[in-house]
Amino acid sequence: MSETTFLSDAFDQSGLVAAERLSNILHITRGELAITLGLSRDAVSKSARLGRPATQARLRDMVEILNRVRPWAGSAQQAFAWYRSQPLPSFGDQTAEALVREGRADAVRRYLDRIATGGYA
Repeated sequence: MSETTFLSDAFDQSGLVAAERLSNILHITRGELAITLGLSRDAVSKSARLGRPATQARLRDMVEILNRVRPWAGSAQQAFAWYRSQPLPSFGDQTAEALVREGRADAVRRYLDRIATGGYA
């Protein structure tokens, strides 16, 4: 996978985030992916549940954030490590993972926009 196609590699031909592809890219199991997203394992394993709008929204949020972080993190796996473990001072040291699980992905995107434009964290 080239570094410029990470975002597109996570999607299937129908435009949905493919949990199996994403977990392979990140070198984690689908169960670990589910835990990271705050979803049940069935949500990322069963095709009927994987296609649900709420599941896809959470997956898309994570993929978009990882894709934005990847250029300065160095790789998809390092971006994922940042996503899971880097405390964000603007949010009481919560991680991007915790914020996405709470449905606050837009806040993470705004934070990354501030960082990209030289704003304060």
